[in-house]
Amino acid sequence: MAESTRTLSDKFFLVIKGLAMGAANKVPGVSGGVVAFVAGFYEEFIYSLQKINFKAFKLFINFRFRSFWRYINGRFLGLLILGMLISYFSISKLLDYFIIHYELYVWAAFFGMIIGSIYYIVKDFSDWSRRNISFILIGIIVGVSISLLEPAKENDNLWFVFFCGIIGVSGMTLPGLSGSFILILLGNYVLLLVDSVNALYDTVADIISWDFSFFDDTHRIRLLKVLIFFSLGSITGLVTLSHMLGYVLKYHKNATFAAIIGFITGSLGVVWPWKHKIYKLNTTGDPMIDALGNPILDNYDRYFPDMTILSTYIGAFFIIIGISIILWLEWYGNRTQKNS
Repeated sequence: MAESTRTLSDKFFLVIKGLAMGAANKVPGVSGGVVAFVAGFYEEFIYSLQKINFKAFKLFINFRFRSFWRYINGRFLGLLILGMLISYFSISKLLDYFIIHYELYVWAAFFGMIIGSIYYIVKDFSDWSRRNISFILIGIIVGVSISLLEPAKENDNLWFVFFCGIIGVSGMTLPGLSGSFILILLGNYVLLLVDSVNALYDTVADIISWDFSFFDDTHRIRLLKVLIFFSLGSITGLVTLSHMLGYVLKYHKNATFAAIIGFITGSLGVVWPWKHKIYKLNTTGDPMIDALGNPILDNYDRYFPDMTILSTYIGAFFIIIGISIILWLEWYGNRTQKNS
């Protein structure tokens, strides 16, 4: 949709969609790219990121800021990224609360959203050739295999952190591939999405109170460096992955959609609501603790729900809610297209 044709309602809902992408991408097993895909702006998102190239750089350094903004579809990207940032520092905190206190129901809602997403994509997919079915199967195998991998140990090497940024942002551009879950497998979820972000919070609070003693805190400075390298890696990943995806969407659209169907289907195993957490243990057999005093997640032990308890049926209700959210997004998207 061209920038000039966006109504105030469109802009507001773009920020809301950014909020949803940011919140979804922080939850291990859930992909922000699924939100973009189902909400109907995935291709525009990828093609807009693809515009961040050498031509855009030339426009920027020549101070042609208006042309630069128009060229990269800046209003679209800006509103979307604004929503993601707001989500990262607010909505995702609320989501963290619900995961701690109502974990089963949160996972059930996301499980339903993924089922709805699969329906949304499959119903309009018509090229069921052998090649595309193979891509779907490969996507499913990769998605399931990722959920069964053993997490690595934490590693704060700055180049590895940069690589984690590239991988961690994959959930924004590759529907069905959870960047947060990949960070768990790489051993750096707590370091990058908890410890370093808390270090930034503390630093901002210190600066506001005119306290600069954190410069003498080597651990804080190290975490801030980690956050910077992770952010740089994330930006690099967004731009490079979008160029690759822009190419395959242009020349191999059906095959790309087939792989996405597979990825999303395979991710159902990661988001399965009925599971026990397995924590990392220290040498004495006790759970390892992060900087906030929380036990460090290692993986999940999945089980079939007990049909004799109420929570199972409440979980099933939230699955239906998740599916309904996707159906509503589809209805809203269709109505928006008819009115534009």
